[in-house]
Amino acid sequence: MTHQPLPIQRGFGETLRRDLWWVSPLIVFLSFSAFLVYGTWAAFQNAYYTYGPYLSPFYSPEIWGDSHWALLGPKPGWWPTYVPFSPALLILPIPGLFRFTCYYYRGAYYKGFWADPANCAVGEARKVYRGEKPMPNALQNLHRYSMYLVLVVMAFLAYDAWEAFWWLDMGGNVHFGAGLGTVIMWANLVLLSGYTFGCHSVRHIVGGFKDRLSGQPIRAACYSGCSRLNAKHGSWARWSMFSVGFTDIYIRLCAMGYITDWRIF
Repeated sequence: MTHQPLPIQRGFGETLRRDLWWVSPLIVFLSFSAFLVYGTWAAFQNAYYTYGPYLSPFYSPEIWGDSHWALLGPKPGWWPTYVPFSPALLILPIPGLFRFTCYYYRGAYYKGFWADPANCAVGEARKVYRGEKPMPNALQNLHRYSMYLVLVVMAFLAYDAWEAFWWLDMGGNVHFGAGLGTVIMWANLVLLSGYTFGCHSVRHIVGGFKDRLSGQPIRAACYSGCSRLNAKHGSWARWSMFSVGFTDIYIRLCAMGYITDWRIF
């Protein structure tokens, strides 16, 4: 493969820009790092991820686990003792890969973590453009495939949000109600839906894999709907990342007894 030299050669960090161009990549670096550190810590806890009718989005769907949400029951006996077990570790790679290969996140963490480039019109360390064909950047093509798995996860998150309305009283009876956690879970679902269904890959699918949509009103309407979400794809991505972490923190603090869930009705 022929590497193309960059059209303008600048030293690393060199730029004619007079604005605070370094603030945006710094915020990305700090916020993404905080999310990664907390998410990794929470995933390895394997505890305090449920409270009442609430299930943390880090642990959904729960394939094996100790709660009644576990699809296949408790941890299987054949699980190697030397391999850490947590329901979250089985699920988080799916949305993690989806976000890591997302077009918005690529542009964000390329700048924030790799300084590639540090920002627009700012000098970078490399001198040639290699594109995304060489490894490991070729793995970015997994985005369209991880999207199918994420849609399955989204279905479970929607079910979890619905389950957050149903409470078990002291007598063992189930009744309809809502707490602050219910609102938080639904807000998280809305933000995740805005991010997921505004994805370029989803837009391509609902458009019917067609290059031309004239004469196909249903596909055109679906495509337009995804396009409206896609216009704010970066905002959906940032806010949904925050909401996932916040939802887990809220449920965890309730389960640990540090805070009390406010019952609305």
